[in-house]
This record gives sequence, structure tokens and C-alpha cells, in this order.
Amino acid sequence: MTATDLTSSHAPAAMAPLSPTPEPRRRRRRRNPVVLRFPFVPSGFTRCGLLSWRRVAGVVQIVHPFDEQTVSDATVVDGLVGLVEAGVLSGQEQFESAAVDIIRGSAGTSADAWAAFYDNSLRELRSGTSAFAPVHHRARSLVAGDSLLEVGSCFGFFALACARDGLRVSACDISEGAVSLLSRASRRLGLPVEARVGDATRLPHDADSVDTVSLIHLLEHLDEPAALTAITEALRVARRRVVVAVPFEEIPSPHFGHRLRLTEDDLRRWAERVTHGGAEVFTDHGGWLVLTPA
Repeated sequence: MTATDLTSSHAPAAMAPLSPTPEPRRRRRRRNPVVLRFPFVPSGFTRCGLLSWRRVAGVVQIVHPFDEQTVSDATVVDGLVGLVEAGVLSGQEQFESAAVDIIRGSAGTSADAWAAFYDNSLRELRSGTSAFAPVHHRARSLVAGDSLLEVGSCFGFFALACARDGLRVSACDISEGAVSLLSRASRRLGLPVEARVGDATRLPHDADSVDTVSLIHLLEHLDEPAALTAITEALRVARRRVVVAVPFEEIPSPHFGHRLRLTEDDLRRWAERVTHGGAEVFTDHGGWLVLTPA
């Protein structure tokens, strides 16, 4: 999932004006889904992978079976991607609204739900059962030194895993809600991560202040000038290494907030446009650009 205010309620959709007409009209943005939890598929709902759905008065209703034993980043994303592919959900706002409501509804309290979500997601990433585990494992193998800054951390699973390994870890994300969730998980798990709100293009960190800066599946969310600025900022802050990972997609996924379709050639071109002391580009479950600061 992408950075959003993950701890706040989603506000009602605002009215947006259409193009001028002789009789001005306004239309309402597509409403976010309503999420319910049932251990079975209720009558009138259509099964779609892990989830079920129906549409009532133009509003999508989603039923999920997840509880504290089964809710995780992988299960929630897999379920919702199935609804996107079936044409039931569209866009980042609907996707993220449904994801947050599924997570919160998986336990008796919001705190218990988020704790279960973090515990299960971290376990799946460690064990390799999450589809994203190979990306985390490769990223961990590329960390140089004993301090890390994860830029665009979102839930902060990678930051927490590195803290578990004994690294000194910082993390930043543009979403205050994501930073709050990560800070809470860090305290609960006893895994020190210094998390703060920060923009990848203006990092709130001093030059040469950490050994490795990671940007894992972040730059595809930006336009190209911002992506290059983010890489330059990472090179400013890193003492030893910058690690960039991006997905290779035929079409950028709008439900994930992706804006760029990237290839190995794009990564090589980016390396040519920033100042560094060495660069390596390779593929492994997507593309990687590893830079040494000048």
C-alpha cells in the first residue's frame, strides 16, 4: 500500500464541478466501499478470490473473512487486487480506504487489529511466504554499514526488520498516519526505529548522516524530476550506499498510486543524471539501482 493518512477516517467524498455547461451541474466522486467481516459469503454477494462483494445504490460492499490470525499486508493486498482486476474497485482512494477498513475490522479493537496486521506481515516477510519477501531479502543483503534510513517507509516493515537485525534505523514517510503506525509498532515490538514525517525530495536528515539510504518501491509514485531529486537527496544523506528498488510493470498500477512505467534503461539513465561514485543496475523481482556516494 502507498502512503496515506492511514490512521484517520476517510472523509466523505467532496463535490467536484463538471466542465461549464449552460446549466451548471455537479457530480459526486465515486464513494468509498463499505467493508464488513463475515466468516462466509453472505447471500447476494459474489465471491472474488479472498473477498466477496456486491453493489447497492452505487456503493460497493465488501465482505472479508480476516481475523487476528490471518490479516496481513499480503492477504489484504491480494484480496483487493482481485477486486481491481474484476473491475469492482478503481483508483488509489478506493483501494486504500478498503484496505484500512479491512485491517481495522479484523479484530475487536483498532489497536489489536493493527498489532495483528504488523505481526503477521513481519512473520510472512521473514518466512518468505509473502510475495514481497524476495524484495525485502535482496534489499537487506544490499545494506552497507550499521545504520539505515528507509525513505518512503509506509508501514515500515523493512525498517523494523533491519532494527530486529541490530541496525540503527531511521525512517521517513510523507504520511503522518503511516509514521504514527510505525512508531507505535516500534514501541510495542521493542524494535527502535526513529520515524518522522518527511518528503523524499527534501529529507529531514543531515548530509552523510547514515550509512545506507533505501528507497524501496517509492520512486514509481513520483514524476521523473521528483524521482531524480529524491535520488540526489539520498546520495546527500548516505555515507556508503543508496539502494533503489522499483517494480517493472507494463502499465503503472493506479490503485497503488504508481505514476511511472520503469525499465532497466530508465534506471541507467537516472544513474547518468546524478553525481555518484559508482552505480550498478540489475533485475531481481523488479529493477535495482545501487549507488555509491561520490
